[in-house]
Amino acid sequence: MKVTKLPYNPGPAAWNAILPPDRGHPELNSHEITDWLIIGAGFAGLSAARRIQLNRPADRITILDAQRLAEGAAGRNSGFMIDLPHDLVSKDYGGGIHEDRKKIKQNRLAINIAKKMVYDLGVPKEAFQEVGKVNAAATATGIQHNLNYKTHLTHLKENFELYDAQQMKELTGTEYYLGGLFTPGTVMLQPALYIRELGNKLISKKLKIHENSPVISLIHKGRDWHAQTPKGSIITQKIIMATNGHAENFGLFKRRLIHLFTYGSMTQALTAKESTILGGKAHWGLTSADPLGTTIRKISTTSGDRIVIRNRVTYEPRMHPAPATLKRIYAKHTASFYLRFPNLKDVQMAFNWGGQLAFSLNNVPAFGETEKGLFAACCQNGLGTVNGTLQGAAAADYAMGINSKLADALCLADPPKKLLPEPITRIAANLRIRFGEFKAGAEL
Repeated sequence: MKVTKLPYNPGPAAWNAILPPDRGHPELNSHEITDWLIIGAGFAGLSAARRIQLNRPADRITILDAQRLAEGAAGRNSGFMIDLPHDLVSKDYGGGIHEDRKKIKQNRLAINIAKKMVYDLGVPKEAFQEVGKVNAAATATGIQHNLNYKTHLTHLKENFELYDAQQMKELTGTEYYLGGLFTPGTVMLQPALYIRELGNKLISKKLKIHENSPVISLIHKGRDWHAQTPKGSIITQKIIMATNGHAENFGLFKRRLIHLFTYGSMTQALTAKESTILGGKAHWGLTSADPLGTTIRKISTTSGDRIVIRNRVTYEPRMHPAPATLKRIYAKHTASFYLRFPNLKDVQMAFNWGGQLAFSLNNVPAFGETEKGLFAACCQNGLGTVNGTLQGAAAADYAMGINSKLADALCLADPPKKLLPEPITRIAANLRIRFGEFKAGAEL
């Protein structure tokens, strides 16, 4: 199979840009033979590598990434590792009680897998903070949405705390929000630090990572797979494809993945005076009470205090947003920021970026052995931190022949449904997005 295009993510990966430079990993510029080839060094790929490393310590593992670690989609999310139901099309983020309990169990398994990697490998605490999050409401509709969520969480017997407007101001420093719903189980990541440090700590005599080494062709010959990069090649018998929506560019799951982009912006480091004017706590994270509303984080790092804002989504079947789209969306970010923080009018955005998501119509992963020796852990349905971690670990178990209830469950799930022809899918997706953003109102 010839790879038709390489991943594209607009703008700098801000989470990576605010970290000190590191030496990175070399490009592949030779011919190598390995027991395992993992394509993609994000949440799925690194979780799969760690699983194999622990269970098959004598096996050789090679990880290829088309970009530098944390420059791709894994370093462009908001850093929320959410344990509770987060169905973005539901009025209360949930579904049926039985299904949601199963999903919570899976999400917490993913968080525990990540937590064990963090502690076993000595990843810095800044990368993985168990501090919870708040579902923030700026409208009466948002308050009602949180009350619906409260009812659902009560049925699930999950812990939460409702915040009033004063508590929201004490947390965030802004009077924009009328209330919130705090849940304690979310982990807040510095996603670039998490990915970079995992990659660095996984390196051993048996495990290599090559950055800036995109696979441009993949050929199956007998028992072997031959992967070609611009400057090198790999022969292996087992591949784990951990490329989320990019899998379609390999010819996998054609017309079964919905390609969306979401967008983020990060402020310049606040001055001491600006931090005092803002007030509130040093660290916090807000998701919106409306599914298409604005996500915001306040971070306090060695690079200074900053605010991250994320909203807007576009349907991009060609996986390449237009410059005019980016300009419009980044202007919306600035407007959303000043609505919430009118006392920070001198604060500018230092970084603007976009990142790719992949969904399926029936909200299932693209998982399993697609060809002999080729195992997919793709299509994370917008929740890459937990779903990517889970699917990567499960794909490794499945490929190693380890008895795993999780891998069995993912294999037994229906495959992603085939999309309707264009332009029907494009029209339907754009209408749904626009209607959702219209309904979000001031939550956006």
